[in-house]
Amino acid sequence: MKRFIAAFFVPILVLIAGTPASALLPAIPETGGTAETEAPVQTIEDTQAAGADERMAQRIEGIFSELPAFGAVEVDVSQGVVTLSGTVPRQEDITRAEAIAGRVSGVVTVENGLERDLSISSQGSGIASLAERWDGFVAMMPLIGLALLVWAVIAFLGYLIAGFGALWHRLAPNEFLAELIASSIRFVFVIGGLVIALEILGASALLGAVLGGAGLIGLALGFALRETIENYVASLMLSLRQPFRANDWVMIGDLEGRVIRLTSRATVMMTLDGNHLRIPNAQVFKAVITNFTRNPQRRFQFDLGVDADDDALAARQLGREVLEGLDFVLADPPPEGRIVEVGDSNVVIRFLGWIDQKETDWWKAQSRAIPAVKHALEEAGFGLPEPIYRLRFDPRSASVPFGNAAEEKRDEASAPPARDVRQPATIAASEDVRPTHEIAEMVEKERRESGSEQDRDLLDHSRPVE
Repeated sequence: MKRFIAAFFVPILVLIAGTPASALLPAIPETGGTAETEAPVQTIEDTQAAGADERMAQRIEGIFSELPAFGAVEVDVSQGVVTLSGTVPRQEDITRAEAIAGRVSGVVTVENGLERDLSISSQGSGIASLAERWDGFVAMMPLIGLALLVWAVIAFLGYLIAGFGALWHRLAPNEFLAELIASSIRFVFVIGGLVIALEILGASALLGAVLGGAGLIGLALGFALRETIENYVASLMLSLRQPFRANDWVMIGDLEGRVIRLTSRATVMMTLDGNHLRIPNAQVFKAVITNFTRNPQRRFQFDLGVDADDDALAARQLGREVLEGLDFVLADPPPEGRIVEVGDSNVVIRFLGWIDQKETDWWKAQSRAIPAVKHALEEAGFGLPEPIYRLRFDPRSASVPFGNAAEEKRDEASAPPARDVRQPATIAASEDVRPTHEIAEMVEKERRESGSEQDRDLLDHSRPVE
């Protein structure tokens, strides 16, 4: 009984699969009742008209003869049961043949014995499909050639416009940005030409898929090359901001030196020791930059401690007067002395003085100012005490042998006379405090000799510094 029901409903299910959904919906009863309606069950007649099997077989064979895929299918009908045998080229043709046979009137069930033909000769339809596609491709060659020609013309136009280097260098603030504008124009024209070419070929959907994939790839590359992109953007921003000039004495973070050049990747500096230093532009852009060259006036400072019992205000005034008497110290702003700390045994005074870096070297000025103030304080009787430490020995140190007083006196008598550390130091008034330019000259030589096309300097002296 189960086999009978299955054999009865298989053709119906196949028929339902190929029927539109609107045709399968039952009519809504006008009475509006809620009772469920059951689909009528098709019954099998207890008798069969003479010659019905032959007519069904002829009908099915006639249908199959019109379909190239079923040319090798054999049909046998007995008592309304259709038996299919033979081979078909594709797997889906097996189910399709069974569905067609089941739709013929009078068919009770279908015994499907079809198999797929796996021989090489049976794949003629696939080869024919490839041949048809090749013929279609050959037929489209003129259209493809036209699309490629349009793409080439638009791309050439973009390269031609981007080649107006003088125009972009005039509009852009620097060479780096001018090259970026030219590259962007070339990119836009090439992509625009590709879009138009695909529209001519009717393959705009392919372009959407390609652009979508390119977007995902670009996102992945963006995460992978985040530092490289950040460094590139920082180079662009630094070329626009111009935070320093070539040969400026700067401190970037904790790195100090003179600037040689600003490239598209890094800022090249020469340290005060004469060494090359390359700092990535992303680090330069985020760092705190101190420019010692921008303002010609620069202040030096140093601390001196006087005895806690001395008059700190008088020592402060004396040191300030000494700084005012030095010819390299500027009168405006005037020198200053500040009491900044009371230590364990002294009072710390901070002395400050201004110089003109065009006329005076900062290090030399500080080197002359410190001994001048120290000598003046000592000459005036101010004590400059050193740290005092008190040593205590516990009982375990009693066994340590110490020399007796006679030996100590003998040693003192034989020792050479000590030099008087409070003796005034001679300060040569003619000592040269003018700035030295050895590092600056080395930087200028480096700029003249090693300036290559690859490491073009993005610092433009014609533009204002930020």
